[in-house]
Amino acid sequence: MAARERAAPPYSRIPEDAWSIVAQVHAKPGKEDELRKVTLPLVALVRSDPKNLVYFLQEDRETPGHFVFYEVFATRADFEAHNAMPYVQQWFARLPELADGGVTVMQMRVLNEPSK
Repeated sequence: MAARERAAPPYSRIPEDAWSIVAQVHAKPGKEDELRKVTLPLVALVRSDPKNLVYFLQEDRETPGHFVFYEVFATRADFEAHNAMPYVQQWFARLPELADGGVTVMQMRVLNEPSK
């Protein structure tokens, strides 16, 4: 399907100054498959959260076990509520055994082109 024929992403639902997160985690050597296994269920769980606007889990093709998360929430409070969810807390609890150095997080601001 040509790019122009695809449905446009729901950019209109991303508010100006939305709370965006770019995070990364590196699996400990030999723990790549296990970290992937415990991380993949987050995709459906986070996307089902009505406060989540965008969520992508990505893995570096050249470095298996290097995961990058891209998340967008309307507000910081929405993001903090997400992080307090039991499934997120359970995932964080597994990181000391699976991840090398925990999670690196950049808290970003979404910038939109001004309306014309």
